[in-house]
Order: sequence, then structure tokens, then C-alpha cells
Amino acid sequence: MTEPTLAGRRALVTGAASGIGAACARELADRGAHVTLADVDPDPTKRLADELGGEAWVVDLADTHALDDLTLEVDVLVNNAGVQRVNPVESFVPDDFRFIHRLMVEAPFLLMRAALPHMYAGGWGRIVNLSSVHGLVASPYKSAYVSAKHALEGLSKTVALESGDRGVTSVCINPGYVRTPLVEAQVADQARAHGLAEEDVVADVLLAPAAIKRLVEPDEVASLVGWVTGPDGSMVTGSSWTMDGGWSAR
Repeated sequence: MTEPTLAGRRALVTGAASGIGAACARELADRGAHVTLADVDPDPTKRLADELGGEAWVVDLADTHALDDLTLEVDVLVNNAGVQRVNPVESFVPDDFRFIHRLMVEAPFLLMRAALPHMYAGGWGRIVNLSSVHGLVASPYKSAYVSAKHALEGLSKTVALESGDRGVTSVCINPGYVRTPLVEAQVADQARAHGLAEEDVVADVLLAPAAIKRLVEPDEVASLVGWVTGPDGSMVTGSSWTMDGGWSAR
């Protein structure tokens, strides 16, 4: 049985309807937190919230102006929501680039801004930013995603420096390719961009730089989220935790 290290705490997980977000919501609920699940997709968000005894927040986080005056009374914030678009820079749709940066940089900033006053008032808070190996290294055809994740890394470190003496930590977790709908959806895009059959994309493109040739499982990521938000993670801040099967060791 999971130790209730977050009993009495309130958590918010974005992109919580499936994949990494859903796994993180389960992990935090198992640790005793009351979890709010934020996602644009209403039905799976509400079903999982009901299952976990939490709350559903159906929200389009890319509508960032709507978040300007938000206040959040949460102790744990997991910024996970994200999308992917794959195209070379010269044919990348400008509005796609802007959309990814709104969802994956502006929204996390605004959610942190909304949550930090409550965390400061209580002298305790945990911010976990689901970054990526692409927050540390680049790949072709992913200019928006790579630049957004690099920006998220800098934002997370800045918050860590500002909040360190107020009981709040801010970290990034950097998985390689995770077995999620987001990854499954981009296989066809990668196949087109690289001129490969779809069955060759995972082995020859997605996992080519990694030493361990398998996808990361969502529960593995969630387990690390549980640890960094627990009592043993109080000195873990301003850092980037790779779960990339050795990709970034090259």
C-alpha cells in the first residue's frame, strides 16, 4: 500500500485525462492528496475524477488570457498538458507554433503564478513540470515542442530560485518517449517526415538515441512524481530528472 505522504494536501494535474497525467493523478491520489484533474476532454476527465474521489476542471489551457486572474489553492502543481506538431521550420504553421507555446509555456507560468501565493502562505509547495528529453536536447522537425520545453526548463529553474527559502520546490522531469496517445499519434507524422514505414519509426527514429530500446511507461513517470513531491524530495529543486533510457548520455 502506498504511504499517504500527501494526506491533507491538494494537487492539480493538467492534461490529466490520459497518459502521463492520468498516471500522475492516480499516484498523487494514492498518496492521499485531493486531486483536481484539468483537461480539455470532459468525459474521461470526469470519469477519472469520480474514480479518484477528486474534481474535474474542464478547461482549455491554451486560452491563456482566461488564466490571467486565476487563483489556485493547491499544494502540488503538476504541469503536464502538451501536444506535438512535426514539420520542418520552413513549413511549420505559425499558429501551431504559437499554440504550443501558449499551452506548454504560458499556461504553466500562469498556473504557477496562481498557485504560488497559497504555497508561500502555507510554507510548503511542490511544482513538477513534465518536460522531456527534448527540454535538454533537440530533434529535427520539432521546433515548437523543443523550444517550448527548453523554455519550461528555464521557467522551472527561475521559480526554484525564487521560492527556495519559502518551502516550495520546482523541478522538471524529462522522460524520453512515453507510451501515451501523444506518442502514438506522432508515429505517422514521423514516418512522413523521415520517409519511413510506420513500423520502423519506433525502433529507427524514436528510440535510436537511447541505450534502452523501449518506451517509458506512464506509471514510471508518475512514480518519480510521487517521490519528488514526498518528504524525501524536499532538497530536490531547480533540477531536471531524466528518464530517457540513456538518450541524453550521448
